[in-house]
Parts: sequence; C-alpha cells; structure tokens
Amino acid sequence: MRIFTKLSAPLCLLFVFLCLKTAFSSSIHASSFSTTHLCSHEEALALLQFKTSFSINYTIPYPYYCVESYSKIESWKEGTDCCSWDGVSCDNVTGHVIALNLSCSFLYGTFPSNSTLFFLRNLQSLNLSLNDFRLSKIPSEISQFTRLKHLDVSFSRFSSQVPGEIAHLPKLVSLNLSNDPYSDSSDLILETAILKNLVHNLSEVRELVLSGVNMTSVNPRFFMNLSSSLTTLDLWESALRGNFPDSIFCFQNLKKFYLSGNRNLTIDLPNSNWSSPLQRLYLGDMDCGKRLRESVGDLKSLQFLRLGCNLEGSIPASIGNLSQLTYLRISSNNLSGQIPTSLANLTQLTSLDLSDNQFSGPILASICNLRQLTSLDLYFNKFSRQIPSSLANLTQLTYLSLFHNQFSSPIPASIGNLRQLTILVLYSNNFSGQIPPSLANLTQLTLLDLSHNQFSGPIPASIGNLRQLTSLVLHSNNLSGQIPSSLANLTQLTSLDLSNNQFSGPIPASIGSLRQLTSLYLDSNNLSGQIPSSLAKLTQLTPLELSNNQFSGPIPASIVPDMFLALQNLEILDLSHNNLIRKIPNCLPKSLSVLNLQANYFDGNIAFGFPEGCGLRNLNLHGNQMDGLLPRSLVNCRMLEVLDVGNNNISDTFPHWLESLPHLQVLVLRSNKFHGSVQSKKESPSFPKLRVLDLSSNYFVGALPVRYIENFNAMMDPHKDGGSPEYMMVSTRTNYYQYSLVVTWKGFEYELQKILTVFSSIHLSNNMFEGEIPDVMGKLSSLKGLNLSHNNLTGHIPLSLGNLTNLECQSGRKMRKARRLVQRRS
Repeated sequence: MRIFTKLSAPLCLLFVFLCLKTAFSSSIHASSFSTTHLCSHEEALALLQFKTSFSINYTIPYPYYCVESYSKIESWKEGTDCCSWDGVSCDNVTGHVIALNLSCSFLYGTFPSNSTLFFLRNLQSLNLSLNDFRLSKIPSEISQFTRLKHLDVSFSRFSSQVPGEIAHLPKLVSLNLSNDPYSDSSDLILETAILKNLVHNLSEVRELVLSGVNMTSVNPRFFMNLSSSLTTLDLWESALRGNFPDSIFCFQNLKKFYLSGNRNLTIDLPNSNWSSPLQRLYLGDMDCGKRLRESVGDLKSLQFLRLGCNLEGSIPASIGNLSQLTYLRISSNNLSGQIPTSLANLTQLTSLDLSDNQFSGPILASICNLRQLTSLDLYFNKFSRQIPSSLANLTQLTYLSLFHNQFSSPIPASIGNLRQLTILVLYSNNFSGQIPPSLANLTQLTLLDLSHNQFSGPIPASIGNLRQLTSLVLHSNNLSGQIPSSLANLTQLTSLDLSNNQFSGPIPASIGSLRQLTSLYLDSNNLSGQIPSSLAKLTQLTPLELSNNQFSGPIPASIVPDMFLALQNLEILDLSHNNLIRKIPNCLPKSLSVLNLQANYFDGNIAFGFPEGCGLRNLNLHGNQMDGLLPRSLVNCRMLEVLDVGNNNISDTFPHWLESLPHLQVLVLRSNKFHGSVQSKKESPSFPKLRVLDLSSNYFVGALPVRYIENFNAMMDPHKDGGSPEYMMVSTRTNYYQYSLVVTWKGFEYELQKILTVFSSIHLSNNMFEGEIPDVMGKLSSLKGLNLSHNNLTGHIPLSLGNLTNLECQSGRKMRKARRLVQRRS
C-alpha cells in the first residue's frame, strides 16, 4: 500500500531534518555533544549533512585566485565542536554559527535548493566563492538568512537568473555575485526588475560586486538609486549598454568603481568638480568620451587609475596632481604627443602603462625619475631616438616592455644597471649596433626578446651568464658569427629563437645540454655541416626548425632512428631548403603534425609507415629525388590537410585512396611520373575540402575528372575577400606553423610563404588529358588559378567558364573571350 501526502517545501525540509537528527542522535554517544561544546547540536548536524551534498574535486577552475586552496570541509568530523571546524565561526556567547567561509574548498556538485545549510538562521556571513556548483541556480531559499550581512558566491559556476529573494536580505552590507564572463556555459543573469528591488531594499549595502553578471537588459540609471553610503561598485564585463550617468562620480563615499569591459556602454568624464573620494577607477574597453580632461587632477585620493576607452589628444598636465597613484594604466587609446613632464610628481608609482597609443618623441626624464617603478609598459607607440641612459635610475624595475616603437641607435650599456629585471622586451624597433655585453648583468632575466631590430655582430659570450633565462628571442636581426657554445649554460631555457639572421658554421654540439628546451628555431641562417646527434637529447622539443640553411650530408646514422625515437614530443619538424642527402628516416614521432623536408636531395622510396591514428596535418616532400610508390598507409593520416610531393621521381597511378580524407585541402603531385586515369571510381563524395589541386607535368590520360570536379565544394564558394587576411596554419599544443606552397603563376614558379584560406587553384597542364572541358568547371566560382594547357583537349570551351570571375591566372585567350561573352550577355 502506498500513502503519499503533498507537503509544503518547509514541512518537507523539517521532516528531513528531524529524520537526520534522529539518525545522528542514535549513532553518536551522548557525551559527544556535552556542555563543553560551544556549537549547538542541531547546527552541527546541519553542517555535516551539507558536507555530504558535495564531492571534492581538486581540478575545478579558478584555484589561482585563491590565497588558501584546500578542502575546508574535510576537517568536519562527527563528535567534535563545529566551532573549531575550518571555515566555521560561532558567536562566543550563544554558540550559534554566524559565519561560514568555504571559499576555495573545491566543492563539486549541484547545490540543493533544500540544503540543510538554511537551518543556520543566525548566519551573518556566507562565502561560497571559487567552488563548482555545476550551473546550479542560486536557491531562492537564501532569503531565510534574514541576519546576513555578507554574501559572496562569486566564481562558483552558479547560472540562470539571480533570484529576486536576494533583495529580501535587509541587513546585507556586501554582495558579491561575480561570474566568469568567458565561460561557455555559466551565465548568471540579472534582470531589471530584480535590480530595482535590490537597489530599493538593500539600504545598508556598501559593496556591490556584479562583475561578469549578464545585465544586458538593465538600464544603467537604476544604479543611481543605490545607497549614498556605497563604497564599492564593480560592474566589470557585465554587458551593460547605453549611457551610465556621470553623477556616479558625486557619490560621497564611493572609493572603488570598476566599469571596464562593457563595450556598448558610454560614460562621460566630468568637466570639473569631481568630489568623489575615489581610490580606484577602472574604465577600459568602453567609451568614456573623446578627451581626458584637466579635471582628472581633482581625484587626489586615487591610487589606481585605468583608462582605456579610445581617448584622443594628450595627457593633461593635471595628471601630476594625483600624488597618491601607485598604478597608472592609460593604454589602448589614441593619445598622442609627448608624455607630460608632470608625471615626475607621481613618485609613488610602481606600475606605469601607456601602451597602445600614438605617443611620440623621446622618453622624457620625467619617467626616469619615478624611482619606485617596478613595471613600465610603453609598447605600441611611436617613441623614437635613443633609450636615455637615465633609464638606469629605475633600479626597482622588474618588467620593461618597449616593443613596436621607433627607437634607434645602440642600447645604452647602462641598461645593465637594471639588475632586478626579469622581463625585457624590445622587439620591433630600429636598434642597431651590437648586443651590449652589459646585459649579462641582468642575472634575474627570464625573458629577453630583441627580435626584429638591426643588431649586428656576434652574440656576446657573456649571455651565457643569464642562468635564469627561459626564453631567448633574437630572430630577424643581422647577427652573425657562430652560435656561442656558452648558450649551453642556459639550462633553464625552454625557447630559443635565432632564426632569420646570418649565423654561420655548425650547430654547437653543446646545445644538447639544454634539456628543458621545448622549441628551437635556427631557420633562415647560413648554418652548415651536419645536424648534430646531440639534438636527440632535447626530448621535450615540440618544434624543430632548421630550414633555409646549408646543412649537408645525410641525417647521421647515429641519430636515425635514435633521434626521432627520442623526440616523442616533436610536433613540427622543418628541415626544408638545405643540402641534405640520401634516405629520409622511416620512423617518425607519433606526435608529429608537420613534416617539411622540401628542397633537399633525399632519394629512394618514401619509406614511412604511417600508423593508424597518424596525426600528420602537413607533409611536404617537394623538390627532392624521391622515387617508387606513394605509400598507401598515408590514408591513416585522417587529419592531413596538405600533401605536397611535387618535383620528385615518384612513379604511381593517381591516389584515389586519398579521396576519403575529410580535411585534405592541398594535393600537389606535379612534375613526377604519375600516370593513368584520374577518373573517380566511387559514387560517394570525394575530396570534400580540396581547394588546391596540382597534377601538372605528369602522364595522366583520359578525360578530365568530372566526378571529382562535381564534388569540389570548397572551390564553389566565391569567398569574399573582406576583412583581415587569414592563412592556412596548424595550431599545436604549444605552437603554430604557417603552411607554404610552390605554385606556377602566370608562367613562373613561386613559393608562397603563406597560403591564404581563400586561395584555390587547379593545374592540370602538361599531361595527356583528352576530350572536352566539362561545363561543371564553371561552378568553381572561387578559383583564382586554372591551367589546362598542353593537353589534348578538344571541342568548344564552355561559356560557363565566364562565371569564374575570381580568376587571376588562366590558360588561353579563348577562356578570356568566353568570359567576356558571358559578361556581355548578362
């Protein structure tokens, strides 16, 4: 027999609680909760039951926000005083739990709406931040905490709408509902009606933190009804729209105001009389008027100032009045002119960021007098001339970034006085001369980037003194001489980039000492000799770039297959454009995504055995002396996007077995000994993403491959060339690699260093195709190149070819005539 009665939610909750109480009472000895225990029996039971609602997951997001990260509830044990448990605070007189802080406790699970937590009716402070409640709703039962003063549920993956019941917490002083605005699924929404109630009812609120909460529908003017005693208002990344009233700056107690990241929001900075005692003001990634006004100097209590909202003009001299500033960031604007000398008054500054503007001229002495600076960002401007030697006055600097400016002349030797520097980034300027040996004094450096300048001469051997370096980037200069063996001292190095210089001689064998190295770029130099076997010791390498050098001889037998067996993390291997000879290794790392051996003298069969699950996305063997058959095991490389075996001696039939590869976009078989028919033997769609097909200069016969052409869907999209250009590339776990391609264009052979994603072409010239050009060819509307010359084609040229309006290169006057005829008829 079944008997069910519909009980109200409170009665159900009470019934569950009484059952739990009975169960716990029968299992715990009477002396467990003696009068010596401060915590009440019922509240201890409620907390223990709350504990069972969640598991502990140490992989949940946001642990880096936490000062202390451990599971506080693990200390909660039956028979002990709950007032002694981690995260629990009690009233010293009554023993009631008045505060619960479970922040960063790795709680994982759905938050129950009937949680026994709601029995803690005396709770005044509740902090559940930085846990993972798996997109639960914030329970409406939270209104039962009528004595609550502090509520923090930030970054705990609550979702859906903020319950209106939060407005029924009359004693609330601080409310933090912060959410991750970049989460794919966690979207906490605050509606206008609920905000109105919050503003109206929470008359005691001092701190209101709603960053990352979706407030798209909210009218910003409602915030003007907040209590005049408000001290903190955080609306960062909250999708607010429209105009935010500038009267917010008249709030007499407002000290912290964060409004950054609301890209569709405008706030006008007042012309005068900023009476607010603001200490922190963040207005970035939004619109705050055209100019930074002199009135900014009225905010004399400011300690942190962030303005990044497309401001124009210059920085007013009154900025020097903000003598309490420790952090000043006026980046990502269109400010111009020189930096005002009044900045010298900001003697408390520890961080100055003026990056991504249009400032010009030299760095003024006013900056060099800010002796407390630890971080200086001036990148993406138009600063010019020399770096002043007085910059050495900033002896507290740990971070200096001047990249993408117009600085010239040598780096002053005095930069070696900045002995606290950990990061020095000077790339993309016009620095010249030699790299100063005084850089060796910067023994705390972890990152040194001098790339894209005009440095010349050798690398100073003293660079080997920088034992803390993890990244050394010197590419795209005029550096010469041999790679110094002292680089072997940099045993913490994970990234070394010396590419695009004029280094000569062999790779020093000592480079094998850099066991932490994950990326090595030595391409585009004049390096010679054999590839050293010591590279096999660099087992953490993901990209190895040695292309465009003069390496010669075979890949040494001592490292084949040993090197490739050892480099099991290798994702990118580029040995192209060298003088390497003989056979290529038949054993490749399973992790490999890119293998580029183009333009060498490798011969013999392609001996690779591509296993199932092969992850190759780009295989380029163009311009060698390979012969034999194309290995059938290539069909196991389901991720393959580019296959280029052009300009070899491969003798085989057309590889129909590749037609099912779902991602193949470029297939180049040109200038080999391929032969036979190219007709598809299957009814099913083939080469669904192919955009570049080059079969030229082979021995193919028969009709043009109509069935394939009918399925070239990627060539039928006209691809509007609007916006920024995008290029074909592979993104691996730690790197990216842009594909290249050899093409014949208007009778000349070129190597495209980058392949636009809108590029498509078909080259079938210099074969023995016969019959008519199929009418379906006119559907390939995105084609930029079409070459059918030097075949045995007959019949009429179809008028449909006139639809190929994107063609930049085509074979034959009759095609151009057909295109003009179609245009006239239309």
